[in-house]
Amino acid sequence: MMTATQQVIEQLRRFESRNVTFLEPDGSWPIVWDRAAGTQVWDLEGKEYLDLTAAFGVAAAGHANPRVVAAGQAQMSRLLHAMGDVHPHALKAQLAARLSQLTFGRWNQTEGKTVFCNSGFEAVEVALKTALLATGRRRILSFAGGYHGLGYGALNATDRGLFREPFLSQLGDFGESLLFPANATELDETLTRLKSRLATGEIGTVLLEPMQARGGIRIPPPSFLTRLRDACDEHGALLILDEIYTGFGRTGRWFACEHSSVVPDLICLGKALTGGFPLSACVGRSELMDAAWPRSQGEAIHTSTFLGHPVGCAMALAQIDELTASNLVQESERKGQAALESLVSLAQELENSRWTLTARGCGLFLGLEITLADGQPGTAMSLSIIKDLLHEGFILLPEGSAAEVISLTPPLTIHEQDLQRTLQALEIQLRRYL
Repeated sequence: MMTATQQVIEQLRRFESRNVTFLEPDGSWPIVWDRAAGTQVWDLEGKEYLDLTAAFGVAAAGHANPRVVAAGQAQMSRLLHAMGDVHPHALKAQLAARLSQLTFGRWNQTEGKTVFCNSGFEAVEVALKTALLATGRRRILSFAGGYHGLGYGALNATDRGLFREPFLSQLGDFGESLLFPANATELDETLTRLKSRLATGEIGTVLLEPMQARGGIRIPPPSFLTRLRDACDEHGALLILDEIYTGFGRTGRWFACEHSSVVPDLICLGKALTGGFPLSACVGRSELMDAAWPRSQGEAIHTSTFLGHPVGCAMALAQIDELTASNLVQESERKGQAALESLVSLAQELENSRWTLTARGCGLFLGLEITLADGQPGTAMSLSIIKDLLHEGFILLPEGSAAEVISLTPPLTIHEQDLQRTLQALEIQLRRYL
């Protein structure tokens, strides 16, 4: 007789596109989630897990945060759906004002204007449309390893052949990719190429994640964003920051760009914005948004049925309140620094001739990269460790183009002892390969 998990897996095998969910033939992957609270997840058989992913960074304030859930439930019973770009609801206006204050209001005492969307890639595509309307230049610069979603516009900037190559014949081909720098030498190389392309006058915008998530928890040199901002200003190009993953406290600041005190022209937000409801946003400088987008004459030229959904807006306002009231941005910095120190010590302690470990991170945005002695990525080792830890009750994900980085991006509410327990379990797994 099949278990409850096996029954679900069989239904997926029969009725979901086979390209969506990876199903290990031996049944060892995936687990099927049943419920979650805080940092804990339970599968259909009742086994408990510690979530070190925050479900792709979404559950920054913890799974099923009571404040956020209550706000969503109350809104569902009052107004489940409105007419986003025709007859609005009050919370859409409140959230737009709150995002203005949280971004440009905090950064330089100005205002921002928002276009709400459903998924992260949609926010990126709004930003790209804004840049085209504002500058009249179709070409963009993005960065190797960058991930900006899988819509046809965003795919021009997402640097992963797996996602792009099947659809190249239909893509607009308006993007160019530069090296995402990991050190001072690479920074100089990137800036030289960047300035050369900007000088042609063809480039309307530069799009990047200030710290790359799916690219492998990659942290650029501290001066990178500042020098990028200066180059954009010099040549009249816009700077778009994709903070869909790094926003809302993930890196120990409300937004990762704040580590460099850089103000973008447009910022893309999602994931942790609501803590679990599909809502995203593109927030831009007010004067830029007004210059780019014409006043509505009764038909918005970028919109969707669920634009600024009332339940999503209610949850987002509650999520921001929770992050603020519980000091979770500051907690991310504090806990992340301690965890990174432990990861660095672990990498040094386990140094050997067959593989090396590189620890890096910022706030609770942490990664441990495995590189084999011949310089090749330690993909098989990384994936094996993640799978073994899953069956010990730890949920982690691989990052990097070759899945060679074990990432830790837990809810910001995680307890220090749970972080240490995770690192101890990781150390045991790594020592098996000595």
